[in-house]
This record gives sequence, C-alpha cells and structure tokens, in this order.
Amino acid sequence: MDTVRRDVGRGMIRGSVSVIIPTWNRAELVERALHSVLAQSRPPEEIIVVDDGSTDETASAVQTYSNVLFERRERGGVSAARNHGIRQARGEWLAFLDSDDEWLPNKLALQLEGLAASEQKICHTEEIWIRNGRRVNPRRRHTKQGGWIFRHCLPLCAMSPSSIVIHRSVFDEVGLFDESLPACEDYDLWLRITARHPVLFLDQPLIRKYGGHADQLSRTVEALDRYRIQALTKLLDDTSLANGDLKEDDRRAAVRMLVEKIDVYAAGAAKRGRDDEVAALMALRSRWESSDRG
Repeated sequence: MDTVRRDVGRGMIRGSVSVIIPTWNRAELVERALHSVLAQSRPPEEIIVVDDGSTDETASAVQTYSNVLFERRERGGVSAARNHGIRQARGEWLAFLDSDDEWLPNKLALQLEGLAASEQKICHTEEIWIRNGRRVNPRRRHTKQGGWIFRHCLPLCAMSPSSIVIHRSVFDEVGLFDESLPACEDYDLWLRITARHPVLFLDQPLIRKYGGHADQLSRTVEALDRYRIQALTKLLDDTSLANGDLKEDDRRAAVRMLVEKIDVYAAGAAKRGRDDEVAALMALRSRWESSDRG
C-alpha cells in the first residue's frame, strides 16, 4: 500500500489542517477557491495548490499568494494531483477543494468541531449546487447521509471531494486516489473508506459546487459506469475486505450493484458493436453472480 503517514519528527503538525486544491487551466476559478479558503473563520495551517500541467496563467495567479504552497507537476490527472498534495501535506487533517468550487466561511470550523465531538475520521457536508450561474436543487438520488453509508455510496458518488475533511491515517489504511481511473476516482475511494468507517455528515450547506462548464470530468469522460464497474470489481477483489472488513450484507449489495451496472453498460456497448467488450463484461458478470449465489 502507498503509505502517506508522517510522524511529528518528519514534519506532521498534530491537530492542523492542510487544504489541497488540484487545478488545471483554471487561473480565474482557482483564485475564487483560494479566496474562500483564506476567508475561513478557522483558517487552515497549510494551503497547497497542485498545478497539473496548466498552460494558462494559473502559476502567476497562485504565486501572488505568499501563504500558499504552489506545486507544479506534469499533467497526470486529478488523482495524481491530489495524491501529490497528500504526500506534501504536513497536516493531521486533510481537506480537499476542487478549483471550480468554493467554501462558505464557517466550513472548516464546523467540521472540526463535529469531528472532535464525534471522534470520527471523515466528515462531509451538505452543498449548494450552481449550474450555469443559477442555483439548482440536487436530485433525490444525490441526497447526503452520515453513518455507515457504504450501500448509499454504491449507485454513484455520494460525497463531494470539496466537502471532505479526513484524517490522514485513513489513507494509510485504504490507500490513495486510484491514478489509473480517469474518472470516478472519488467514487472508488469513498467505497474503500465507507466499507471500513462511518462518516460524519453535517446537514448544512457549507460549499458551493459549480457545474455546467465545459471542462468538467462528468462532461468530458464518456460512460462513467465503465469506471464504476472497475472500482466495484477492485473492491470485491480486495483481500483485506474479503477477510472480514466488509460486512456480508454489504458485499452482497456491492455484487448486485456490479451486476446491475454491467447490464446497463453492456447493453450500450452491444448497440455500438463492441462485441469483445460485451463478452468480457458477461464473463465478469457470471463470475460475481455465481459468487453471490454461493
């Protein structure tokens, strides 16, 4: 496992918060995100912007902030950028903010208070959705929950990265973001986490989540269920979970969701004449359906 643990002797600041902002060609938007972090009633100890190979003015925009650590790397995708930030961070608690979103002023303060009171290791919050400049209501399937939410996370990504505060020890336990996934990398990570941990949920909108712009992954990556199938298969093949960390009812629910997503995705692949892909999917379906019956 790719460990990220840091002890005090190697630079971790106990009780502190590091904010990690991955960005790519969003010079203006990343400044909005930064302003929302700097305006926190309980400011973080560290802010890290990871520039994933931008070709616009991102570097010059961010480097005007003397209290922000700017990390430039070759283009590797959002997972690689977040992982780089995690490895560089010194905070005991890690918070993520996508460069097109922003926090409300009391976000960190309320989350840290809640985490201290609950003694949990992960917290997410309610959110305000903005699409093409207008506030919209999330669909019912996007309803947020707390507690043991593994099954709630199976259909789709049930927590927004921009709302998350997480103890760094969780990454030592479950690993980092999967850099092989071009999308649904957050879905994959939340499954690995919620299979092992309950989650604190604050039923208060503490982030503004913006959508509708052309460079969103959900708009630029086709067939997201392909990557959800990959994430579910990896989860079910995880030997540590198979040895008891994943409750049997949760395992069966994951298998049923995998079969459901295979059926939907394979139907689309069949219409497009991708026979080899359909055959591989049906073999995968048969494997897990038989294991569920067993």
